[in-house]
Amino acid sequence: MSLFDDTYRTITGPSEGLFRDKGSKFMAYAYPFKSENQLKEIIADLKTLHPKARHHCWAYRLTPDRAVFRLNDDGEPSGTAGRPILNMLLSKDLTNVLVVVVRYFGGTLLGVPGLINAYKSATQLALEEAEIVEETVNDVYEISFDYLQMNEVMRLVKEENLGILNQNFDNRCLMEVEVRKMQVNQFVSKLDKLVGVQYSYLTTR
Repeated sequence: MSLFDDTYRTITGPSEGLFRDKGSKFMAYAYPFKSENQLKEIIADLKTLHPKARHHCWAYRLTPDRAVFRLNDDGEPSGTAGRPILNMLLSKDLTNVLVVVVRYFGGTLLGVPGLINAYKSATQLALEEAEIVEETVNDVYEISFDYLQMNEVMRLVKEENLGILNQNFDNRCLMEVEVRKMQVNQFVSKLDKLVGVQYSYLTTR
């Protein structure tokens, strides 16, 4: 992701696609996916749903800079399942997405080109059913300030149109806000002008 690219494409909800070839069924399931911790549960659910399926192959991309990915052929010949699924995510420039393709074997071997086409086609069909959206890359900051400075801080939050994720108002107030990557410098320079206000960067999402 370049310095000036603060958006990414992802899907809003789960979707499905079905591709058949020579008796084999390839059922693709696409999911919005923010953390690797979700993977085991999703795979387990699909294995419960499809106990007689021969393979549960998958690939995902994670993070706004699209840098994290993994794939799994689950017993299919190397490069014939996970890679075509991943390539479809790459060609549509999607991230924070997991696609699992469940295969029921139909008795006829499809060969390497046939398998690659089947996993790619099933993934494509699922993604065509999904609603694709463009999200902004946001940094999360924690702001700490005295209660008497509440109006100043709230005015800045409103001016910059920031999302408030958390707030705790006591003598010393804490607020977590989401700032679009492109706005961070402007936001920080305004905060620096507020005497006694402290802030720290927490994460990017």
